[in-house]
This record gives sequence, structure tokens and C-alpha cells, in this order.
Amino acid sequence: MSAPHLTERNPANGPQLDENSNSREINPPKTSEPSEHEHGFEWVEIVRIAFVGLAAAAVWFRLWEPFPHISVIGIAATLIGGYPIFKEAFENVVERKMTMELSMTIALLAALAIGEFFTALVITGFVLAAEVLEGLTVGRGRRAIQSLLDFLPRTVAVRRNGQVIEVPADQVQVAETVIVKPGGHIPVDGIVLGGRSFVEQAAITGEAMPVEKAPGDAVYAGTINQSGALEIGAQRLGRDTTFGRIIEAVERAEKSRAPIQKTADRLAGYLVYFALGAAILTFIITHNVRSTISVVIVAGACGIAAGTPLAILGAIGRAAHQGAIIKGGLYLEALAAVDTVLLDKTGTLTFGTPQVREVVSANGFGERQIIAAASIAERKSEHPLAKAVVARATELAIPLVEPDEFSYTPGRGVRVSYEGEEILVGSLAHFVEHGMTRGLPTDSHGAGGASEVYVARAGQVLGSIRIADVLRPEAKDAVAAMRQMGLKTVLLSGDTRAVTSSVGRNLGVDEAVGGLLPEQKAKWLTELRSKGRNVAMVGDGINDAPALVEANVGIAMGSGTDVARESADVILIGSDLSKLVETLRLARRCRGIIMQNFVGTLVVDSIGVGMAAAGLLNPLLAAFIHVTSELAFILNSTRLLPRTSEVGQ
Repeated sequence: MSAPHLTERNPANGPQLDENSNSREINPPKTSEPSEHEHGFEWVEIVRIAFVGLAAAAVWFRLWEPFPHISVIGIAATLIGGYPIFKEAFENVVERKMTMELSMTIALLAALAIGEFFTALVITGFVLAAEVLEGLTVGRGRRAIQSLLDFLPRTVAVRRNGQVIEVPADQVQVAETVIVKPGGHIPVDGIVLGGRSFVEQAAITGEAMPVEKAPGDAVYAGTINQSGALEIGAQRLGRDTTFGRIIEAVERAEKSRAPIQKTADRLAGYLVYFALGAAILTFIITHNVRSTISVVIVAGACGIAAGTPLAILGAIGRAAHQGAIIKGGLYLEALAAVDTVLLDKTGTLTFGTPQVREVVSANGFGERQIIAAASIAERKSEHPLAKAVVARATELAIPLVEPDEFSYTPGRGVRVSYEGEEILVGSLAHFVEHGMTRGLPTDSHGAGGASEVYVARAGQVLGSIRIADVLRPEAKDAVAAMRQMGLKTVLLSGDTRAVTSSVGRNLGVDEAVGGLLPEQKAKWLTELRSKGRNVAMVGDGINDAPALVEANVGIAMGSGTDVARESADVILIGSDLSKLVETLRLARRCRGIIMQNFVGTLVVDSIGVGMAAAGLLNPLLAAFIHVTSELAFILNSTRLLPRTSEVGQ
């Protein structure tokens, strides 16, 4: 039996974009329940199975024995009950495809030809029942994905002209203020403008506990506001939202066919040839029609044909629930083959926001004096290190004042005047240029990979400030987990080699390379691929885009730039590196389950054909083995589907 369709495409199901509008709009789903047509189809199949069962009982108990029409009953019931099988077999022959429907058709017609009416009816009933069970199993995968659609509201409260009004979801505009009451579903990606609340993000990021949200925090469409009312500035709508990207990922997974899925289809065809060839050989050697029919019936590749796409869809759906958007089955398969992971530093392994890590005193000055002087000098600077100094001054409640005069030397530092005193802040080279070398702080431990900024006031050195980007708390554990998986980890950064090496040692990566321009990162990656490595690149910025495109799999941080997200094949929602490890494991697990199905099918078919050819299996037992093995492999694939708790049901 060929793989059933995993979903029925309907443009109304899911967020849509109005192409005729200048704004992106949300079009919420009308329903996520199975359609009446789907329910009707299941009932038709159940009625068909019941009809075949009654006919089989009539033949077995010879209910019409006084009448010589048992053969007519058996033939008619088999042809009527097996119509879906015969129809699909005919369509496959027209399309020159070798499928299990064709081999089953041959077996059923052969059984009728030799008068095995009961056998033909029971086999037909087995096959039809397997189709229904298979459809229900795959339907679980569809419902697990469709359950995401329940997380968008159909109407949204927005503030317009000073009033809060309810509008259809597809009329919300970017930059509007959306009001979400406690217990309501958040309809947009945006920033909290007012209010505080706990938001359940499990359906989008996979986080088990609700996350507290305050003004300035990001929120995602499809999440649930739990406690307080929130005012949200809408930033992304419809398919631009994280939720929309999840739906797109699933749709793309259904449209695209991973190489392993094509392999599964080819293997299924080969097994049909194998079954028919083995049947012909059995008949030539044994001249036993029943054994020949058993050979045709026992061999089946339905578990591969249906189980492979189900496993891929299930893995992509589970990854989405856990916090990673995989843009198609092709990239899921590529993830499973990755043996090298390249990691950008700033914004990927770190937060991308430098912070004061340490203040080193010279000549007896304290931290407040050093930070106070430095904050005056850095008040007008736009440099990231300057912002870290100003932020530290704010934490210490030091008043921020403007300098009287300001002079900036690119790559060196600043020189300002305040209340008649000169303040100098910058690198060691900056201080050497100004002859300020006496009394510089010395520390045997060194900056440890941090950028060191020296501070002097009124001709006297006060000390130095060590500033470093803060590592994400999960970064070290994520790197360790990847190394345990046998992956080579490499840190690539445009930062200085000293800082990059220090961060690399702290994280425990296999190799750390600093001072790289964007094109040099891409070149480094190309060289790795030329050596036969399967490379995943993880980045967040515009400078990472060339490498993300060049990699076997490009992985973007959700907090990164739009360019990085568009260039990547996988997006980590919320920028949690632990999600990267989970996604890599999930991809490998998916590949493992598909290979289990491959090997299991080959083993069952080989043993089954051998036993049938030797006369150890009758057609009924052969049909039972065929159906049970098929369902076993399909159920094996369902292990990847999101659990009920993960889909919020």
C-alpha cells in the first residue's frame, strides 16, 4: 500500500498574506478538526470491511449451501471490497509504477482463480483494515501539526484613536498596539509596551515553565498570556511570525522530498519486483499455486513507503514544538549527517552585549572613582565598550554627566575635558601615545580574553576596566554535548585572536579561529567541505550569511538579523543553544528510525518469502504477517510525533 497523504492542503488553514495589501495580515484558520469528508471516508472504509467480513462468514459457514452460488458471492464480494486496491493498482500500472497494490491485485485474482474465495476475502479484509489503521495513525501526525493552528485567535483587541476595539485578526497592522487579556493567545510577534505577565511559550519554544514578560521583552504569536494584561507593539504578522514560520516549515516539509524518502520509494518498488520474481520462481520449482500466492502476499514495503514521510513530518513537527524551525526534510536529513559544527561567537555563543567584568585598581583608586571618570568620557561615545561602561555606572547609581570637550581616536580611545580636568580612556596604545605609562595596573592573570580599557584623570592613572561579551549560560553545556555526540566543534569569530582563543578554551571547543572577515569564514567552511566534512554553520548576523549559505546546513539564531534567518535552513527560536543539541539528536533519531524500518522490512520480507516458498505459510498467515509488520514499522515512525503534552492538548 502506498503512503497516504499526510495532509490535505487548504489555503484557509494557516496564516496567510494578503498579496494585494501593503501590510502583512493574519488570516487565522477556520478549523483544525477533521473535515466531514475525512470522517465520511473512514465510515465508507469501515462499511466496506464489514461487507467483506459478512461475505467471508457466509463462505466459511456455507450459509447458502443449498444454492450453488458460493463462488459468485466470494468473487463479487472480493471485487467490490477490493475495489480501492484494484483501482490504485490500475492507476499505478498506467503510470508505470510498481507498488504493493499491484502485487496484492495479482494475489487476489490468483486466489479467486483457484477457488480460494475465503482466503481472497480475508486478505481483502486485512488489507482494508490496515489502510484504515494506517490512515488513523498518519492522521495523528496531521492533527499534531494542525493543533498549532488553535494557538491563533480569530479576533484581536487593538488600540486605535485612543480606544480599544476588537477587529478581525487579518486587519491587524504592523506597529499597532495589541491588547492581550489574561488567558488570551498572543496573535503577533512583538515587544511588550506595557504590563507584566507570565507567558506560556511551550507550543513555540518548548520551554516547560511560563516566562515572565515585562516592557521591552519579546513575545511570540501562538503563545498564551497567563496572568496580567499586556500591551504589545506588533512587529511581525502572519507568515513573518515565528508561528507562521513553523507552519511554513511543515508545508515545505510536505512539498519537498528528502533524498532518503526517494530512496524509500525506490526500495518499495524493488521489493515488489522481488516478490513477483520470487513468486514466479516458486511456481516454476514447486508448481504450488498456494505457495506462490503466499510469496506475493507476504512481501510488503508499505511500512517504508508510509513510515518514512511520517517520520520526517513527525521530526519536523517535534522540532518546531521544541524550539527549532527546520525548513524541509532535505535539511533534516542533512542535519543527521553533520560531523562538524562551526559556531560564530558574538550573538551566537554570547549575548552580543559587552558587560563590565572586572575593574582593576591602580594607585589606590576604587571602582566608583574609576567608573565615574570613565562614564564621563564614554558618555558621548557609540562604541559597544562605551555602552558597557555607562551601563555599569547606572548600576552603581553614579550620575551621568556630559563632558565639556570630546575627542575620539578610532581604534584607540577618547580624550575629554570636564571641569578643567582631562580624562583619558582607551587602549594601552592610546595611553602610550599620550605618554601615560607610569602607574598602569598590572595583573598576572591578565584580561583573560576581555577587552581592557585604561582610565586616567588629571594626569594620573586610575586603573583599568575589563569588558567582555557574556557567554550564554547554556553555551558550555551545549558544546560539551555536541562533542559527546562525536561532533567536531570550531569557533569562528571576527574578534581578535586572543579573545577568540580565550573564549574557545572556556567553552572547550576543538578549535578557535579569530580575526576572520565574513568571506574568510565562508572560505574556511568551503575548505572543510572539500575535505569531505559535513558542516553545520551557526550564526546570527549579516556577516554570517555567506557561511550559512555555503554550509551543508545553515542554522540561524532566532534573535539574529533577518538576513541570517533567511539564509539559514534551520532557525533556533529564542536563540537557546540547547535547542541546537536537541535538534541534532532528533535528526539522528529520525534517521535511525527510518533505517530500522528499512532493515526490518528487508528482514521480514526475506524470511517471509523463504517460508512461503517452502510451503510453511498459507495465504492467510502470509497476509497477517504482511499487515502486522507494516503497522509495526508505521507505529515505529509515530514515536517521533509530538506528544500530547507538547501540542497543548
